[in-house]
Amino acid sequence: MTVDLPPDEPDIDDRADGRDETPNERADRNWLELLQELRVMQTGTQILTGFLLAVAFQPRFTDMDELQRDLYVILVALAAVATILALAPVGMHRALFGHHRKPDLVRIAARIVRIDLAVIGVLTIGVTTLIVDFTVNRTAGIVALVAALVLVVALWLALPRLMRGRPRSVETVED
Repeated sequence: MTVDLPPDEPDIDDRADGRDETPNERADRNWLELLQELRVMQTGTQILTGFLLAVAFQPRFTDMDELQRDLYVILVALAAVATILALAPVGMHRALFGHHRKPDLVRIAARIVRIDLAVIGVLTIGVTTLIVDFTVNRTAGIVALVAALVLVVALWLALPRLMRGRPRSVETVED
């Protein structure tokens, strides 16, 4: 028996993949998987944020034109939003700890992670664009923007949709 859940919802049916788990065990496992994703996202965000903060203290920062400075400020704001989003599930977990709300927490945290991925995607594209625009020229910056956008869309959106449309392999062990 297969259970089709909407693509934006984590698999919360304890029988959907043949695992012998209670709903609480599944919520615990899904929470741990979300935490691993958040760790990776947070590391990448910290690196980008650190880079952005260091840029303002470089001697050539004043050489940026108005568009580059505006993009820089937007990117700093996006880095702050990405950091806040990555920490939100942890803060929610702490606030809900001991209240037996883990399935709800997992569902909401999964949505926050999706939003954070979108913010990090835009942030990554923007940082790439800013660096290439500043170090090479505006045309190269636009080319970098389009290339980064194509990569993010292809790898983060198109490939998973393509994989969802194909039948599962018999050897599949994990979600």
